[in-house]
Amino acid sequence: MRVPSAFEPVIGLEVHIQLLTASKIFCSCSTQFGNPPNTNVCPVCLGLPGVLPVLNRKAAQFAVLAALALNCRVNEVSVFARKNYFYPDLPKGYQISQFDKPLAEHGFIEIPSGAGKKRIGITRVHMEEDAGKSLHEGFSQSETKTAIDLNRTGVPLIEIVSEPDMCSPDEAYEYLTRLKEIILYTGVSDCNMEEGSLRCDANISVRPRGQKELGTKTEIKNVNSFRFIRDALEFEITRHIEVLESGAAISQETRLYDSAQGRTYTMRSKEEAHDYRYFPDPDLLPLVVNDRWKFEISASIPELPEARRLRMVSTYGITDYDAAVLTTSKLLADQFESAAKAARNPKRVANLVQGELMGRLKAKGIPIEQSPITMGGVAASADLVESGTISGKMLKDLYDLCFERGKDFEAVYDDEGRPRQSTDSDALEKIVDEVFAGNPKQLEQYRAGKKTMLGFFVGQVMKGSKGQASPQLVNELLTRRLESKS
Repeated sequence: MRVPSAFEPVIGLEVHIQLLTASKIFCSCSTQFGNPPNTNVCPVCLGLPGVLPVLNRKAAQFAVLAALALNCRVNEVSVFARKNYFYPDLPKGYQISQFDKPLAEHGFIEIPSGAGKKRIGITRVHMEEDAGKSLHEGFSQSETKTAIDLNRTGVPLIEIVSEPDMCSPDEAYEYLTRLKEIILYTGVSDCNMEEGSLRCDANISVRPRGQKELGTKTEIKNVNSFRFIRDALEFEITRHIEVLESGAAISQETRLYDSAQGRTYTMRSKEEAHDYRYFPDPDLLPLVVNDRWKFEISASIPELPEARRLRMVSTYGITDYDAAVLTTSKLLADQFESAAKAARNPKRVANLVQGELMGRLKAKGIPIEQSPITMGGVAASADLVESGTISGKMLKDLYDLCFERGKDFEAVYDDEGRPRQSTDSDALEKIVDEVFAGNPKQLEQYRAGKKTMLGFFVGQVMKGSKGQASPQLVNELLTRRLESKS
């Protein structure tokens, strides 16, 4: 979007990520999604009198791992605090979180910016428990009923708070994309937005360009996709500017985004910051992450997306764009590298994965994990094309059959009698004669010096052979025939 030059947006993001532990942060209840309401609960997460929370070590380990992957400084001592507020799905009347002594601080993520990169600061990463969920049912306000499901209460979260370093919705989108990639690579969360494993609140303000003081901000909550977050920010920026240009003032408030209408609307006013009356939780000891434990956790950090992209470009001779696509998930990157190492031409493997394989998966709505063609099959098909055994047209047909039959490439290749490209020169000579006879105008253009017409004739001969001809042989035959007739 184009922002009038007189104004500049300032954007900061707060991202909540559910840690992929089997049990909750302070008790042994399951974190399994989709169980019947109020079945994953116990006296601890229900906040009943006389119970004591006990920190889940795995949750703490995952939180430290995520913080290190985000280039944060992990504090040796962090403190859990009680964040006091009333809400129907918060049975204790407070949420256990971290306040003035968080787990980690001062990290960053680098995002693409023009021809280079831009560093987006991360203010803090802290641990906390999730609240429950309110379920609203009914068709009108008078008929609506609200029920409470406390299964999520006590699910372990980390909150990642960025600096207000983003100045466009596109930068916010890139930041979220890179953040999600990093978290997925570490394995500490599945980042499933549909199940609430990743949630984002966006803070947006607009100020006169060059002004240091921040404008009045609004907060956008409960947006369920990165694309909608970008759309909501674009709407809010336009709305802020229109309000300011009219001479009015921005109201500090929390807003929701309606994706159907493409607009935000007021959820609640937020004239002043909430007084949560934080104080250290008396039932929980400080969390101590000493150097030894930090080193053990840091040793488990895998190669992260950006480093992997650089290495893959260098190792396999693929482009930056190829590497960006092939590293969007760790599974895809792992599978590509396995295939690339086995194939003669890694670049051809990259092209087939992006063009032939992923295109079909997307069209049919099939995840890469359920692809009928394995990366081993892609490598085998790449080698067959590379050697001239099959043509590109034959490969496309075989891939289509793989998806129709639910079989891997090599099985379908064997089923089809191991089809080979035609190298019958006499048969190709006849096809060439027919192509020349049917295209005298193009033949004359070639003879007049328009050598690019060779590609046209190659296409016509391949079409005449129904894709069975060897492209290399066709090129050689046409070049010889055309030059001799010149």
